[in-house]
Amino acid sequence: MTRILPAALAIALTAFVAVPAPAAASGQAPPPAAPPPAASAAQAARAEELRARAEQGDAAAQLGLGLMYAIGQGVARDYAQAAAWYRKAAEQGKALAQLNLGWCYAAGLGVPQDLAEAAAWYRKAADQGEPTAQVKLGGFYATGDGVPRDEAEAVAWYRKAADQGDAAGQLRLGLALANGVGVARDEAQAVSLFRKAAEQGKAPAQFMLGVMLEHGRGVPPDLPDAVRWYRRAAEQEDVTAQLNLGACYELGRGVPQDTVQAVAWYRRAAEQGEARAQANLGSAYASGRGVIQDFAQAAAWYRKAADQGHAPSQYALAQLYASALGVQRSDVEACRWFLVAESRAASAGDRAAYAAARERLLRGMTAAQVREAQRLAREWLAAFDSRAR
Repeated sequence: MTRILPAALAIALTAFVAVPAPAAASGQAPPPAAPPPAASAAQAARAEELRARAEQGDAAAQLGLGLMYAIGQGVARDYAQAAAWYRKAAEQGKALAQLNLGWCYAAGLGVPQDLAEAAAWYRKAADQGEPTAQVKLGGFYATGDGVPRDEAEAVAWYRKAADQGDAAGQLRLGLALANGVGVARDEAQAVSLFRKAAEQGKAPAQFMLGVMLEHGRGVPPDLPDAVRWYRRAAEQEDVTAQLNLGACYELGRGVPQDTVQAVAWYRRAAEQGEARAQANLGSAYASGRGVIQDFAQAAAWYRKAADQGHAPSQYALAQLYASALGVQRSDVEACRWFLVAESRAASAGDRAAYAAARERLLRGMTAAQVREAQRLAREWLAAFDSRAR
C-alpha cells in the first residue's frame, strides 16, 4: 500500500481564502443558510416600531427593517422585502444599506442576480469608507465579477480597508503581498498584516501566519509558533489549519510526534469535507498509524477523497480493490480508479506510476472487463467535469 503523505507541506500561499458572508452583528445580511431565529413578541413589536419609522423615511429604520426581513427576526424571512427596504435606505446614502443591497444583487436574493449592479452598490458604500464594501469591491476586481478584472485596483481597495484595521482587508492585502499579485511581493509585510488580522481572531489569517512561520516566509522559521497559530485557527474549525496541525503532529514538527492527535485533527477536517485530510485519514487506517488498522475504514475515507478528484486517493482506492483489502476484490473497479487517477495525476511521475499499476492489473483481465472499466472511468470523469463547471 502506497502511503499518502501528510498534506501540510503541499499547501501553497496562492490558495484563495474567501471572505465570509456579512454577519448580522455588523448590520449586514447573514448568509442565506443561517436558520431564522424564532420570532418573539418583543421582536415582532420591534419590527412594527421600525416599520412605522421606515415608512416616514427614517433611513436607519429602513436599514434595520431590511435586516429583520433578511434574518427572519420579528417577521417572516423575505429577501424581496429586505432588498426593498435596503434600497430605500441606500438611496438616502446609508452605507450599510448600500453594502447589503450589493450583497443581495451578488447573491441573487430578493432581486435578480446582477454582479455589475452589486459592484455599483458596493462602490457607493466603499466610497463612504465602509471597509466590508471595500473588501467586497476589491474581491470583484480580483475576479473580474461585475467589473473588468484589475488586480492592482483590487489591492488598492484591500489597502483602504486594511488601513482602517479591518481584518478581512488585512488578510486579502496580505495574500496579495505574499503572492505578488497586483503588487510587488513583500512577504515581511504580508506577515505583518496576517498577524494583525490573526490577533483580531480571523481564522484564515491565523492559518496563513502559521504557514509563513512554518516555512520561514517573510519571518524566521518558528515551528512551535506556527503550531500555536494553526491551533487557534483549527479550534475555529478552519479545515486547512486542522489539516496542517494534524500533519505537524504526525511529523513531529513544532510539537512532539503524536499520531493519535494527528488522526484526531485529520478527522475534524475530513468530516468537513477536506479531501487531503480524508486521504490522510484513509492512510492512517490503512497503516494503523494512530488508529487500529481497518481497511474498510481506509476504503471509505479514500472514496470520499477520490470522489472529490483527489488522485492519490483514487490510486489508493484502486489498490484496495485490486488487493481485496476492506472491499470485495474487483479488477473492474481497480482498473476504473487507476484510469481516473491517471487522468487526474498532478505530475508526469505520478501518471507513470498509476499507468504502470494499471498495466500490471490488465494482464489478468478480460477484454470485456477492460471495456467496462473504461466505460465507468469515462462516466465518472464526465460527471466530475460537469460538477466542476
